[in-house]
Amino acid sequence: MPTHPRSTSTTSTALRDQALRLRALTEGGVLVLPNAWDAGSAAVIASAGAGAIATTSGGVSWSLGHGDGQRLGREEMAAAARRIVAAVDLPVTVDAEGGYGPQPADVAATVRLLVGAGAVGVNLEDSTAAGGPLFPVADQAARLRAAREAAAEAGLPELVVNARTDVFLFGIGEPGGRLDEVLARAEAYARAGADGLFVPGLLDLEALARLCAASPLPVNAMAVTGGPGVAELAAAGVRRISVGTGLAQLAYTAVRRAAAELLGAGTLTELDGSLGFGELDGLYRR
Repeated sequence: MPTHPRSTSTTSTALRDQALRLRALTEGGVLVLPNAWDAGSAAVIASAGAGAIATTSGGVSWSLGHGDGQRLGREEMAAAARRIVAAVDLPVTVDAEGGYGPQPADVAATVRLLVGAGAVGVNLEDSTAAGGPLFPVADQAARLRAAREAAAEAGLPELVVNARTDVFLFGIGEPGGRLDEVLARAEAYARAGADGLFVPGLLDLEALARLCAASPLPVNAMAVTGGPGVAELAAAGVRRISVGTGLAQLAYTAVRRAAAELLGAGTLTELDGSLGFGELDGLYRR
């Protein structure tokens, strides 16, 4: 359940415990992460029984008036992470997009800031921009190595580094060679210190099963409406399942529908079944 905001004097031991808790959730089975985009959504997701909170860069960006795709700055993302960490007593892993800069030093600066905000996990993608191209394998490995080293320097060597590759998401290369490309990247990213491999855009269960069997890193898939569900993805060997901007899209869709009804028919049936004011307000202790 949500607790008081964590003090700036939070010890590295407490953060390390949260990082180990996040690691254990993946090692002990399949970790399902309904992605949050602000403190309120994180508190609601925690109340639904989540074991950890993952953010979505798109949702965070939209909530702060930006489009997705590293249009949000490092400091804004870290500030959003700090609010989310303060709202829940769960491990928080942050979608840090491409690390907010192309160089290893940029990634290191992002990781240090996020650890300072209380995050115990981070997603780092290998695309240079939305749609690609991707960083060369060696360059992305250097960026991941910088993340690993920065976490250790910040007192959190247990930080969970989830390496995202956008080979399938952006259709990079010939279709027949994409799985081999992902595996080559997985091997390089594992050597660089990554803890997991996130492959959004890949939902073919046969290909996922082949990837999970061959990858040196546990595989994270992004579930989407109309695609395989948790049980099917887990059966293919996926160890971590997230939904990207899915919940944020649903929330904003509900707002538009209710607003359109109110402004049009003047009725409020779209609000039927909403969480009550008291229930929502009770998620916060400050």
